[in-house]
Amino acid sequence: MTATTNGKEMAQIAALAADAKGGDDLVALDVSEPLPLVDVFLLVTGRNERNVAAIADEVEEKLLEAGHKRLRREGRQESRWVLLDFGDLVVHVFHEEERVYYGLERLWKDCPVVPLEIPTPATAD
Repeated sequence: MTATTNGKEMAQIAALAADAKGGDDLVALDVSEPLPLVDVFLLVTGRNERNVAAIADEVEEKLLEAGHKRLRREGRQESRWVLLDFGDLVVHVFHEEERVYYGLERLWKDCPVVPLEIPTPATAD
């Protein structure tokens, strides 16, 4: 079993939104094999609590604008690890310390990576 097209498209929307707010180290994992109710985990790192909250808010806004329904949101008040559950996609926005401590990449290391297309900023000559 592999992630659905819908899950991959949602991950791309979320990744672009996270990138627009300064999200770092974006990784999308196809977790459809071990978790049949979820297709993709998107992991994002924010620099501080304010940045984590801004990233989570932007991701949520863009996915809602695209017509996707949020099922659950956790951690927004503390903004150290915000989880956004959109069914096929679960977005984890971490503060740097929480990302290292919980190490979701290690837990899901056997899951394939879903490619994301993040445009690189143009550099001034």
